[in-house]
Amino acid sequence: MLITTQDEFADYETVETLGLVKGNTIRARHVGKDIMASLRTLVGGEITEYTKMLAESREQAFDRLIADAESKGADGVVCMRFTTSAVMAGSAELLAYGTAVKLKKK
Repeated sequence: MLITTQDEFADYETVETLGLVKGNTIRARHVGKDIMASLRTLVGGEITEYTKMLAESREQAFDRLIADAESKGADGVVCMRFTTSAVMAGSAELLAYGTAVKLKKK
């Protein structure tokens, strides 16, 4: 599966647009990780607990986007983006989305 944030692939021609594809996940903070993060804000530095949580969320949303594109018979996804939004206090959604396409080598 080819994926790009650009409007098209340089080496491929888009022969069919299949529509919107997406993958998302909603994650809540963990009390134990919040305690460690609070302590880290006192001394500064990266809050690795949250960095890891967000990286895992991105991977899961990305994998779900690919599965959605494959279910539509896509060869690629163009204009792929990530976005986040708060769902409730202590949790957030991470959404990956783009346009599924069929491709032909130029």
